[in-house]
Amino acid sequence: MHPKTAIMDTRLYKIIFLSALLLSLYCQGQTVENKNSSSSINTITNSQSHTDDDFKTIIGSLSGKTIRLPNINKAPMPSVAPSGFVLNGKPFSGIKITNYPGLPDSRSYKKKFALLIPFTNTVMEHELWSIIVNNGNEGELNGVGIHTVNVEIPKPHVNNEAELIQFKEQFINGLNKAVVQANFAQPEYLIMGMSLEHILYGLKDMQSVMKDIEVKYPYSWATWQDAADAALKKYKAKRIAIITPFIKEGNNNAIKMFEDLGYEVVASFGFACPSLVDIAHIPDSAKEEVILKYLATPENQIDAIVQCGTNMSMINVSEKLEPKIGIPIIGINATLLWYALRENGFAKPLIKSGRLLREF
Repeated sequence: MHPKTAIMDTRLYKIIFLSALLLSLYCQGQTVENKNSSSSINTITNSQSHTDDDFKTIIGSLSGKTIRLPNINKAPMPSVAPSGFVLNGKPFSGIKITNYPGLPDSRSYKKKFALLIPFTNTVMEHELWSIIVNNGNEGELNGVGIHTVNVEIPKPHVNNEAELIQFKEQFINGLNKAVVQANFAQPEYLIMGMSLEHILYGLKDMQSVMKDIEVKYPYSWATWQDAADAALKKYKAKRIAIITPFIKEGNNNAIKMFEDLGYEVVASFGFACPSLVDIAHIPDSAKEEVILKYLATPENQIDAIVQCGTNMSMINVSEKLEPKIGIPIIGINATLLWYALRENGFAKPLIKSGRLLREF
């Protein structure tokens, strides 16, 4: 790509993102005056000149990083009936709603996450919601919500290296558009529902892609490379085995990422799915056979098994096999939600989600 074209693309995404934010504010009936509009634009571009209540700052319990969370519920959010209520078609003032200091989302009042996944993915959202539901009611995750946005990928096939490169370009372009769409729901924190090592070679490439995204948009992220590293460190793991739905090139990328993170990949297995849709159809029985016969063997002497590929279900397999093999299975979906929750202050043990969420 020509440098001038790249600069124009970056400017275009910023313009689109600003337009999305301002439109969402307008639709909620908020008045954006010149002073406030200038402040909003500065916060979107990650400038330091913003009002104190535009963002809340916390320290991630796993990363130790400073996390800036948009203060999405500050007054006058939301603007409910600013011109008065309507009862049977006539103005009505018989009830009052106090929205100071602001009203939270009625279902996501503790935390509103945005989950960005390829539009071929039918598994990850289901698994994340299963964790929330199993730990909801009056439990830790009651009031935690996920707003899912699909990343458009016109040609979701990965039969060979050329298609993998094409998929990478499509995903990164679609990711920028998806963040703009996610902003309309005003999330507080974003979850990257994609194994970036599938399409990028090495940790530096993954960090570079995420850095570009974070510069454009004012959100903190849970990414697989950070979450997997944090999880493996909890178990003091050094020697690992990986199980993926990837073809050979994708598997090599995954091995490279974990080696860059400082782990020894002793064994690996890829189901070599030619289409992203096919990944969701890998039967649990096949995953169990691979783990028991080829990964968690006495000869391999591994400390943990790591599963990549967010469209590949692993929670039920983890729950079933972890007691048998005696080592943790770090499944990508559960681990990403674990990382997002712990970074945002949700510290209680969670059930029916694998050892990691129960023990750390």
